[in-house]
Parts: sequence; C-alpha cells; structure tokens
Amino acid sequence: MAGRNMSVFDSDEEDDMFDNMLTVTPRRPKVFKNRPNYFIVYTDLEFFTRFRMQKQTCETLLHLIVNDLKSQTERNRAILPATKLLLTLRFYATGNMLISVGDFVGVSKTSACTIVKQVSEAIARLRPRNIRFPENIATKQKVQENFYRVARFPMVIGAIDCTHVKIQSPGGEDAERFRNRKGFFSWNVQTICDAQLKILDIVARWPGSRHDQTIFNNSRIKSRFCNGDIPDCVILGDSGYGNSNYLLTPLSNPLTAAEKLYNESHIRTRNCVERSYGVWKRRFPILSLGMRVNAELSKIIIVATAILHNICIEEKDGDPPIELDFENVGADELPSSITDSNISINNRMRSKIINNHFAHLL
Repeated sequence: MAGRNMSVFDSDEEDDMFDNMLTVTPRRPKVFKNRPNYFIVYTDLEFFTRFRMQKQTCETLLHLIVNDLKSQTERNRAILPATKLLLTLRFYATGNMLISVGDFVGVSKTSACTIVKQVSEAIARLRPRNIRFPENIATKQKVQENFYRVARFPMVIGAIDCTHVKIQSPGGEDAERFRNRKGFFSWNVQTICDAQLKILDIVARWPGSRHDQTIFNNSRIKSRFCNGDIPDCVILGDSGYGNSNYLLTPLSNPLTAAEKLYNESHIRTRNCVERSYGVWKRRFPILSLGMRVNAELSKIIIVATAILHNICIEEKDGDPPIELDFENVGADELPSSITDSNISINNRMRSKIINNHFAHLL
C-alpha cells in the first residue's frame, strides 16, 4: 500500500532475531590439565635422558633462578617454577614445537611460549657468574696447566672457534645475511673454551654469513688482549684466523722438526673447542635441529644453553646420551697466504714458542 512503511521482516521474524541477539553463548569452562611432578615420576636415568640434566643439577639451577620464575599470584593453579624450568629444558632437549612441550607438562601453547622466554632470560642473567674468563693469577695458572697436560703447549688460556646454530628464516630485507655457506639460516657463534670444555667467552650476535675473523675483530675479548689486560697468555685458533702475538694459528708449511711438533701440539690442544661443540649440541639438540622462535629469543637461548653446559660440567653431570649424530658446522677459512706470513710481526710469539719451547722438547 502506498504511504505505508513496509518492513523487510514480519513480526515473527523480528522476534526470532531479537531472541537470537539476546542469547549469550556459554563461556567455555576452564580446563586444568594434569601437571606431573617429573622429579618423582622418572628415575634418575629417565630424567637425565629427557631433560639432559641430572635431578640434583636441575634443583641447583632452580634455586638460582626461582625468584625470577615465581608467579605474582597463586590463583587459578599458577604454574610452579619447577614446571616452568622442566618445560624449557624439554624444549632445549627436543627442539619440538611449543604446543608439544606444553602438552608434555600440561600447559597451553601460549603459556609455553611465555615460559620459554621467561626461563631463558632468567638463565641468561647468570652469564656473569657462569661464563667468565680467568681473572686472577691462580685461576689463569690452573687453566694453563690443564692445557699443558694435553700436549705440552705453554701459555694457553683458551681455544677459540665458531660454530653455526641453526634458526628459521628471520624474514625481512636482511634475511639473506643469516644464510651461511651451507645454505641454511644460522647465527655464527664464537666461543672460547678451556681444557675441561667449559665456555669462557661467547659472542652470539652475528648472522651466519659473517666470517670468524670479522667476529673476533669486533669482540670485547680481542680488545682485552690488545690492551694488555690478559698478559702472558695466548689462545689457539685454526687457520680461519690471522696469527698474532696472542692468537696462535698452525703453520701452513712446517719444515723443521720443531715446527712439526708445534703443529701437532697445536692441533691436539685446540681440539677441545671442537669437542665442546659436540657435547654442547648433543646435550641441547635444539642448537642443531633449529629454533622455531624469533631471532632475538634464539640469541637468548644460545647463551642460556651455554650457561647450562657450564653448570653441567661444574656439577660433573657427565656427557649427555648419544641419540643423534649432529655435524659440527664451522665457518669458512681464510686462505693460508693471509694467515701465515713469515715476515709478519705478528709471528714473533709463535716463533718464540717454537724456538724456545718445542725445539727443546726434541
């Protein structure tokens, strides 16, 4: 009819529509999953296999970071610090997706993501306590004596090298900077270790395409050597580094018996840094399998696992079980013509050690 306002709905349809609008979907009830106490559930061996640390070592670590892991409230079954720690250790030990490790301890994927970040940061804050270069004369002498027992190489305070830690592509315009010579994305991590495989210094901020020498040139430890803060000490590196008076590399073409003995001793003594990578990555396979987290968190995890590696050595945890065989991926080496110049002033220390020490061992 003309002049009459016609509605697109009749009265019955309007009533149904308003009834539906007023109907509130019931809220999903909270589900509290079972959170087993794995300190009790597993035997010592089962615990060590799954979390890569002994129960006693794990309890010692928990005591150091428990205040950083406590929840602000006990409401709604707050997640205990021990559960948070075990979730993170399980993540390091498997490299699984966060939803998998969350199910393992009975929390959601969102909580698992938050917990891994929280625990990793708490462990990383232990760096000044657990990753440090020998400072006083007594500790320096002890480290040098341990190295000397390996192959009679004098004055050594550490062995240096780099290893690639696999990560997912960080994306963005600079993503290709992280692609290493092997073709995958990684951080190129520099470490210096002692004869007991403990990490004394770590640099975990350079993308995989960077060369070992570039990382060392921009490191704080090189500045300390250059400034004379670490006198009467040397570190051993492979031919990927340039030889200097504090970083000794092997001779590319040894001729005399003393030079050959120097090279043999150098290789045997420096081998500890290669072994440290094997133990470190076997203890925490996430370093080899690859991290499915953002780039910033992956750097924190690298430092955190290095600290845990040192704690396990201090607590005499023993080597982790061999389940997978991971290849240690190093960085490209410089041509020997660059690292081994016989006329370089940087060869004075190397020549001095060969002539004054190894020549007398023959």
